[in-house]
Amino acid sequence: MFKNRFLSRKNIFLSSIKLRMKEKLLQYLVITLIIVVCQIQISCDTDRNSRGYEYTPDMVYSKAYETYAPNPIFKDGKTAQPPVKGTIPTNMVPYQYPDTPDGMELAGQELINPIEQNKENLARGKYEYNIFCANCHGFDGRGDGNLYVNGKYPSEPPSLITEVILNRPDGEWYHIITLGSAIMGPFASLIRSEDKWKVILYIKQELSKNNLNNAQ
Repeated sequence: MFKNRFLSRKNIFLSSIKLRMKEKLLQYLVITLIIVVCQIQISCDTDRNSRGYEYTPDMVYSKAYETYAPNPIFKDGKTAQPPVKGTIPTNMVPYQYPDTPDGMELAGQELINPIEQNKENLARGKYEYNIFCANCHGFDGRGDGNLYVNGKYPSEPPSLITEVILNRPDGEWYHIITLGSAIMGPFASLIRSEDKWKVILYIKQELSKNNLNNAQ
């Protein structure tokens, strides 16, 4: 009987502790909710030009100099400094031929298309051609692209499928695509090196043959 009384008192004691813990937890939740609501009200502002109060502003406002902000540390007063002379970006091979007729001729003599002729490379060349070349030279390479036909281009682009153009060495094609020619701008930074070769491969091996078949 004594044991039963002891267990009963123990259960009552534990129940009272659990009840107090629940009450405390509820109080904490209420206090937390009040703090959050007050913080939201304080942080908000009716003025749309003001962000109100910010939590951890260090994550918003960098302590470092911004890229284009003035900088008294450097002599020219600029934060964005040019790369050191002679610096070469990772995975970038500098183009060593000058933008001159002699440079183009030398490129034609020394540069050889390293791309294998297969369906995958021809498909990639066609994809790149349709994006970067077709607007001026036309999808069939005849120089009747949308920009010229619609009067947006001042000068008629040359046909890429004439015998004279097709007989040019691949290196000269690569040189012209990289550095541009006449009013045609350079595509050095727009088309990857291997894709330039694939475009040349597509024009010479597929585009020209398609036009020849259509003519027949």
